[in-house]
Amino acid sequence: MEWSSLLRRNSQPAETRRSFGILFIAVSIAIILGTVFSELVTRYNVPVYDHVIIWLVSFGLTFGTIYRKFRRVIISVRLRMKNSLKWPITAKIVNGVCWAAPFASIAAFPSLYQYLVLTGIGLGNFSTFLLMKKYSGFESREQAIVGLLCIAFIPVTVGVSSTTLLALNHNFVTLLPRIFIALSYAVGGIYAIRARESS
Repeated sequence: MEWSSLLRRNSQPAETRRSFGILFIAVSIAIILGTVFSELVTRYNVPVYDHVIIWLVSFGLTFGTIYRKFRRVIISVRLRMKNSLKWPITAKIVNGVCWAAPFASIAAFPSLYQYLVLTGIGLGNFSTFLLMKKYSGFESREQAIVGLLCIAFIPVTVGVSSTTLLALNHNFVTLLPRIFIALSYAVGGIYAIRARESS
């Protein structure tokens, strides 16, 4: 199967594409805000739980700002969830493993954190795209874009991490996955909105 054939058609309703475009862009903005605020407070050696609060506030602030539009996003998300409940049990297991296994592996391999995060977001989104297309008839190309970009950024992260000069800057290396994830969601979100506008 060629990669290009996976992204040839988009069978989703235009409003659903737009809703997920807004969702993905909001996720990207929230990640950027959380990253910036976390780095600022890191300089003051704040407790770990303060970072959790910062991330919750970043997502809450972002989604609160687009509350009116986000209500439509919730409807689209519920529609997809209802469709995914009809998948065969094996499909649900595969999808769950793709999302959860890389993140669960962080506890066992903390040094591979930046690669496992990208792997989890990449495999999770791309497996959802494939399974949604096969069992629900939806072709969520924005999720395919996010998944493929995150997977493509893994070797980039490896290359940057192994570069002698940048490897000395540990903070930059740990920030890189968040930057790439935010970028991936932003690209997927912009694509979804533009595809809806051009349809």
